[in-house]
Amino acid sequence: MRRFVLSTLRDYGMGKKTIEDRIIEECGFLIKRFESYEGKPFENTDIMNGAVANITVSILLGKRFGYEDSTFIRLQNLVTENVRLFTSPSAQLYNMFPALGFLLGAHKTLLNNRDELHAFIQATFIEYLKDLDENDQRSFIDSFLILQQEVTPSFKRITSFRVHFCPIKDKVQEEIARVVGSAQPRTEHRPQMPYTDAVIHEIQRFSNIVPISVPRATTVDVTLKGYSIPKGTFILPLLCSVLQDETQWERPQQFYPEHFLDSDGKFVKRDAFMPFSAGRRMCAGETLAKMELFLFFTSLLQRFTFLPAPGMSKEDLDLTPMVGMMTPPIPYKCCALSRS
Repeated sequence: MRRFVLSTLRDYGMGKKTIEDRIIEECGFLIKRFESYEGKPFENTDIMNGAVANITVSILLGKRFGYEDSTFIRLQNLVTENVRLFTSPSAQLYNMFPALGFLLGAHKTLLNNRDELHAFIQATFIEYLKDLDENDQRSFIDSFLILQQEVTPSFKRITSFRVHFCPIKDKVQEEIARVVGSAQPRTEHRPQMPYTDAVIHEIQRFSNIVPISVPRATTVDVTLKGYSIPKGTFILPLLCSVLQDETQWERPQQFYPEHFLDSDGKFVKRDAFMPFSAGRRMCAGETLAKMELFLFFTSLLQRFTFLPAPGMSKEDLDLTPMVGMMTPPIPYKCCALSRS
């Protein structure tokens, strides 16, 4: 299945110009949405989530949703709520004492949300199956259904950093203006923009939005630093232990883009940078995520100056992460002022 996923994603343009064009198209919708607020305060979490989700949806379904679409909003809310509840005290208590499940609200909500998501997926697959054409595959779902027929018989921190770290933001905008000008930023510009690239990497390292990677299991008996780990043992990799390792980073507790720059200002890769995990089971969407981060980030900073809402200073912004399997920033309002 992993080989199928990676191969099919490449077929639908992941890491290629075709998916870059989809992301750029979504940037256009996102920019128009930001412009519609005319510099007034707004909370951008749902909008940014929608833009990122639409890239995945366009691959899966072959279409995008409008940001106001009720089905789209509901699906996002279900996923967001489940991610939040997954590591809640109530859910953790259920994992330890399943017999108490009937007393725990979070467990019931998780299962209800799961069932609603599964119902949507099932209905979507049935709808796509009606018009399935092996010679005209429109989406990832079409490819999966065709594979099934063959086999069966036999993604908000970024904005918060833009608002909070103004001097860094200014340097990024200067680099965008120098390299890209008023043209649409594209991935081909990335090698010419080392400072912007370093800032994006440092955002991922510093924000650490997935501190605990998904569970794994040892396939053989392992000895690690004197500890014996039997075959079949579940492992929870702590990515934060690498992303904030004092032996690997000069200022692990500070936002410091120079972590990814050499003395000449050129971008450098760091072995300890692994927000997508590592090994054969690392995130399958890494290539897509990197492209989205660069294009959304540069397109928005090219068009807008982001400021705190009136009555709030940048020092008032709380960068404390929310608690859960993922740790995004606490929601807040900002103003997007057109730079044109």
